[in-house]
Amino acid sequence: MTDALQRVSLSTGVELDVQVAGSRDRPAVILLHGFPESHRTWRDVVPELARDHFVLAPDQRGYARSSKPAGVEHYAPDRIVADLLALADVFDLDRFTLVGHDWGGAIAWMAALQHPDRIARLVIVNAPHPLVFQRSLYDDPAQRAASQYIRRFRDTSLDGGLIGKGLEAFFSSTFAQVLTSAVVGKDKAAYLDEWGQPGAMTAMLNWYRASAVVVPEPGEDPPRPAFLDAPFPPVTPPTLVIWGMADKALLPVQMDGLAALVPDLTIARVEGAGHFVPWEDAPAVLAAMRHWGI
Repeated sequence: MTDALQRVSLSTGVELDVQVAGSRDRPAVILLHGFPESHRTWRDVVPELARDHFVLAPDQRGYARSSKPAGVEHYAPDRIVADLLALADVFDLDRFTLVGHDWGGAIAWMAALQHPDRIARLVIVNAPHPLVFQRSLYDDPAQRAASQYIRRFRDTSLDGGLIGKGLEAFFSSTFAQVLTSAVVGKDKAAYLDEWGQPGAMTAMLNWYRASAVVVPEPGEDPPRPAFLDAPFPPVTPPTLVIWGMADKALLPVQMDGLAALVPDLTIARVEGAGHFVPWEDAPAVLAAMRHWGI
């Protein structure tokens, strides 16, 4: 078993650093991190899973020392789903369990919707279903207010100041603190190193800029997209949703109506943990996964 980062070249034209752990003859699990993290999201999860699984945890495009192509269009969700499938192909994984947190969960939802033949089982950790999230941004004032940071992240004037002390200021500012207040000590130093890689902050924020999600301003009454009230395809793989209930950015409303969209759904609520439940309460995340059969 190894837990070293391997540099992996993908058919999508990017190179990713990937944590590889466990035996190749075991069932495969791919773990996708979100903003503003890296494979480190899963630092307390990988060792346990690797006891009886083959585990891949990539630094996704734009993050840490993985490739950072120039241009917002390179961070559209379909490009990142393509990275996921290309990574699986490198390791000859036809079907695998997919686990995603935050943006990694958004990609996991999309992969399960578009490529159910590849996803044996789906685990979502504090990441909203695309329909539920967009609907909540129109219909739930609290979620709309909590998501205003996305509008700020899309402002490209941010990027020039995100070096050195400016980088630290960004992650201690009010609109970012809701996501990152728990990153401290040696972990904070490691993350600051990753965030400080050339072009990293622009690339990471480009995930938000490439997204089609509409975030209205508080009090705004924009035209309602027709798809919000139209039939939506089901997520067919068996799905476990793990939710840190103290998440201040993604509110519990994200679980409302999920059962109608995910026929084979299990929800595990983790009380007292916030957005970063994979390391705020890794034992609870692992217990939910093990109880579900991973």
